[in-house]
Amino acid sequence: MYEATFEVRVPTNLLEYGFDQSQLQQHVTEWIVLSLFTEERISSGKAAQLLSMTRLEFLSLLRRRNIAYIDYSAEEIAEELEAVKALQTNSSL
Repeated sequence: MYEATFEVRVPTNLLEYGFDQSQLQQHVTEWIVLSLFTEERISSGKAAQLLSMTRLEFLSLLRRRNIAYIDYSAEEIAEELEAVKALQTNSSL
């Protein structure tokens, strides 16, 4: 994968938390990819690829970061509940 180099300025007191340059680079890359994913600009597969991990590893990362993989709207949840109720009604006939 090709890379671009940018200068990123961070407060020096962030270094007090034990970050070295490579860890900071990894966190910034992860943050950008997670942002793109949550904004629905890239798929989970593309996000995994950008982070050099499998899709399963990416889903695990989402869980560790408390980011929903599937983010239903209130309307979508209501539709799903109605579908479940309809299935229950039909199966009890």
